[in-house]
Amino acid sequence: MATVGVLLSGCGVFDGTEIHEAVITLLALDRAGAEIRCMAPNTEQYHVINHLTQEVTDEKRNVLVESARIARGEIQDIRDVSAGDIDALIIPGGFGAAKNLSDFAVKGPDATVHPEVKRLIRDMVEARKPIGAICIAPATLTRALSDRNPEVTIGSDEATASAIETMGGKHKTCAVDMIHVDEGNNLVTTPAYMLGPGIKDVAVGIERLVSKVLEKIG
Repeated sequence: MATVGVLLSGCGVFDGTEIHEAVITLLALDRAGAEIRCMAPNTEQYHVINHLTQEVTDEKRNVLVESARIARGEIQDIRDVSAGDIDALIIPGGFGAAKNLSDFAVKGPDATVHPEVKRLIRDMVEARKPIGAICIAPATLTRALSDRNPEVTIGSDEATASAIETMGGKHKTCAVDMIHVDEGNNLVTTPAYMLGPGIKDVAVGIERLVSKVLEKIG
């Protein structure tokens, strides 16, 4: 049985993990018989958004604690996970992937990646273990692997694609139901809600990504 890590970044599209993307990923993995290990950084969120009004609040929340909501409490601090513990890694999107796993949402091409996130991503690539990244998560993946010129897709958003190219990546335009595979770095990416428009649409690309990641383990 393959063991797949799912890296979460909070709970909620505007300040954490996009919940639909995470649940589709978890469902596809479970249906395929994979063992799932959810993880997140034990750090404070960049900020907290009221998802009803989409306004910033003065609340403080922890990324690991919030991610535990999606994982039903079955989650680890990413610092306790090594590349030797998992066969593959998948990173759902949501703004948390670009606010809490990195600061790409704030600094663009000058972003830095959370040190534990960068460590695990780079160790997975060095071990030739596949990584899947969904929605905006490929931007953080690109920053972590900028010296390896990763090929990724976030769909067709020109500003984000330009930032990815500036960081050393190669952006490939894709439709929502498509995936892009970087064979050299063993990466699989899909646009999901960078394109949308709905859960049934993003599910197609995410399910294909999960299938390809599992195929690459074999």
